[in-house]
Amino acid sequence: MILYYLTLKMMMSTVQLWWIQGPKLGVMVECALTKLGQHFLKKVVTSGDPSTTKNLIRRFVQSSAKSVSLSTLCHLLSPSTVQPHLSSVAFPLYARIAEAPWYSWNPKIVDELATLLDKQEQYSAWETLISGATSKLESGSRNLALFYCKLLDCNSKQNSERGFEIAYSYLSQLLHSSSSFTYIKRRVYEYMVSGLCSMDRPCEAENLVGNMRIKALEPSAFEFKSIMCGYGRLGLFQDLERLLVQMEKEGFVIYTVCSNMVLSAYGMHGELTKMVSWLQRMRNSSIPFSKRTYDSVLNSCPVLMRKLVDLNGFPLSIEELNASLEGAEAIVIQELIESTEILEEVMVWDSKQAKLDLHGLHLGSSYLIMLLWLQ
Repeated sequence: MILYYLTLKMMMSTVQLWWIQGPKLGVMVECALTKLGQHFLKKVVTSGDPSTTKNLIRRFVQSSAKSVSLSTLCHLLSPSTVQPHLSSVAFPLYARIAEAPWYSWNPKIVDELATLLDKQEQYSAWETLISGATSKLESGSRNLALFYCKLLDCNSKQNSERGFEIAYSYLSQLLHSSSSFTYIKRRVYEYMVSGLCSMDRPCEAENLVGNMRIKALEPSAFEFKSIMCGYGRLGLFQDLERLLVQMEKEGFVIYTVCSNMVLSAYGMHGELTKMVSWLQRMRNSSIPFSKRTYDSVLNSCPVLMRKLVDLNGFPLSIEELNASLEGAEAIVIQELIESTEILEEVMVWDSKQAKLDLHGLHLGSSYLIMLLWLQ
């Protein structure tokens, strides 16, 4: 028994350390700065003079490899950058990179930079950037439509109202163009519906789906799921549940992914009783629980998550855990405990050992699954 307790505590210590560091490491990998990039940004911080900064940018791009210059720009464009005060350097750095002989025009970089400029209210620079981008793409072409789709997506994810409205207006006009192909219109509708939901306007998104039908385009599961998430994020559960009924009537299957979205919505607003009902519905309908199901539920259990902060005080068995919980939280966790299908997904067996794969699981899920596994 002592060995069991020590084993679980050691495992939880490792998982907790990974969970705390993991998201930070993910950001570092996505926008990793080289030493040269770090050195350049430090110089920019201390320069304090626009002409000096301009010369620093010129020398940096001229003397740096393509990967170094682009990773530095990517770092400045990232919403999660730890140096937001340096974001004003992004546009002059991009302008210098764009002049380099090795640079190939990248619409994704332009969309992200345009979103940043809009948030900084650098509207003149924004106009210059967008004008340069549209001049490279043929008017009314598929590439231009997709450019504005991505621009709308970037602005919606960063809640940039002005940039979103400009991109949305362009795409709305495109939909009324008879020359647009069905493929382009369908992609435009996808981005517009998703963008409206990200901007917390799911009712408008649902009306847009009605407009799709008028244009003889049937909505896909993607549009419905986007609207579901939009209603769920706002706590509009009657609309969410109404949409689920409509989806089933139209032949869409409410399976694990869709169910996890519903659980996340309930959990976001602390609706644990609704979460219990939905988990029971999943079990009665033979909808399997996934790793995401556990994450969605357990992240919303405040008592459990508080216990995991103190590695010396958390329950070391299923029985201890049950005894320490009460109310809706106890019931919702019991629903997960009674469904042990997840162990088939995370356990790896061979002739010599049984291993537990916790990749992709959050802290609470890792903890509960380890208790089930050790039991």
